[in-house]
Order: sequence, then structure tokens, then C-alpha cells
Amino acid sequence: MKNLDAVQIREFVRERYGAIAEQDDTAAGSRCGCGDRESSCCGGAAEAEDAEKLGYAATDAAGVPAGADLGLGCGNPLALASIQPGEAVLDLGSGAGFDCLLAARQLHGTGRVIGVDMTPPMLAKARRNAAAAGLANIEFRLGEIEHLPVADASIDLVISNCVVNLSPEKAQVFREAFRVLKPGGRLAIADVVATKPVPARLRQKLEAIGACVAGAALIADLKSMLGEAGFRRVDIQPRETSRRIVAQWTEDRAVADFVVAAYLTAYKPSG
Repeated sequence: MKNLDAVQIREFVRERYGAIAEQDDTAAGSRCGCGDRESSCCGGAAEAEDAEKLGYAATDAAGVPAGADLGLGCGNPLALASIQPGEAVLDLGSGAGFDCLLAARQLHGTGRVIGVDMTPPMLAKARRNAAAAGLANIEFRLGEIEHLPVADASIDLVISNCVVNLSPEKAQVFREAFRVLKPGGRLAIADVVATKPVPARLRQKLEAIGACVAGAALIADLKSMLGEAGFRRVDIQPRETSRRIVAQWTEDRAVADFVVAAYLTAYKPSG
């Protein structure tokens, strides 16, 4: 069996999520493109009950444009971010801008929010959503999360929502996050993790990678990558209650036996 390379994976993810972005806003919330199941993928939930279990309150979507929440997340990174006035926030794989909009709203016109995404249709949608929301302290940049178009030591908080698992170069993502953070800055991520090794048969399926299953890394491996990047106070909290939702992301419901949504926090030393 020939292993998938980084270029194949990245191009597949770019095309898949580009197609999702180009869906009509009313369709996107109920079918995001991860196969034929009538559920959302990468943690987004087709029902408000599931959205709340993944960390969002029913009021979070109030006041943001229709189509900003494509149902692609697996948690709410802002729930553990503790955003402070004046901070610079960076969202890795910002999609249609939902978490960026919520972050900008929490800043109350102070600071700034930068969203980075490698998919032009997602950027276009995010920029329309930010304009519709009337938020001036937010911008979206085209780029890969492995090579961030962001200056060194310029960010207070890095967030991400079910995106790092899609990267074939996770260690590089964490090195880049460390680079752009100011001393004392922090990482707050909602993602999926593997609680036991993902079967090789799934790791070779692009569809399973795109559905936020096959690219999940073991918790111990993630901790090692973060530590090697320079982060300290690394904490990864699996969310066992998410397994029912994870089981809906592919036709093989057994994926929930080894993949679960989790919250991850880590800090760049202050000196």
C-alpha cells in the first residue's frame, strides 16, 4: 500500500473545503460535504443540542451572519481562551470566520483578530461575513497553517477548531504557532485526538482524513510535538461525550472507538 504524501493530503483538503465554502448558505449547515450522511463533519452538529454539547451556547450564533457557522468544528476554543481586551488573536484554518467573529465580538472593538486559511472560497466567504457583521478589527489572510503569513512574536492567543488534525505536518504547525506567539502567549485548540492508534486502512483514505478522523494524532504524540516546539504547561482533555457525534462523521461508526474530540491548551514561556 502506497502511503499518501503531504501534497496529496493538502490538495484534497483544499478542494474539499473549497467545495463546502461554495455551497449555498442554507445548505451548508445541514450538509457540509463529508460523505452522504445527513450530519455535519469535523464536529459540527446538525442539531442545536449537539452544538451545545460540543461547547457552543445557543446564543453564540446570534448576531453573526448566516453562513458563518458551517458546522465544521469539534468544540469551542473560545471557551478556554479567556480573551482579554486589546489582545491579538490568530485563528488557524479560520474557514467561514465563525470563531473569528466570536473572538472579535469578545474584544469589543479593541485588539485584532487574524484568520488564516488556505482555501480562497473560504476566505471570500469569511470576508463577506466580517463585512456584514460590521467588524473592523478582523482580517483574513491566505496561507497554510504550516507556513503562517504572520510576524514573529505578534500574537497573544492562537486558536483553532478541528483543523490541525487535517495537517500532514502537525509538528510544523506547532512550531509556527510558537513562532508567532508573544512570550507568555497561549494556544487554545479544539480538535480531535486518537485515544488509540488509527487503523492503517483508514490513514490511507483521503475521505477519512477529510472527515477529521484518519489524521488524528495520539495524545502522547501531540504532547511530544508541542514540547519539542517549545510549549510548556501542555494540557489535553479528551471529551468522552463527543464519541456519539464523532461516530456520525463517516459511514464507519467504529471510528469513535479510537477518535474523540478534545480541548488542548499550551503556553509559550514568558522569558
